[in-house]
Amino acid sequence: MEEWIKVISDTGFPVVVTLFLLHRVENKLDALNVSIQNIPVFLAREMK
Repeated sequence: MEEWIKVISDTGFPVVVTLFLLHRVENKLDALNVSIQNIPVFLAREMK
């Protein structure tokens, strides 16, 4: 916990919040990318 307090005091609260949100968005974008890549596979199965 002390490390987080040091990071917040050194870089500022907005920077920490931005990094946290970017990390969350990255995970969601990875899942979206996988879903988009699976669309052709799903469509090929449905056409048979």
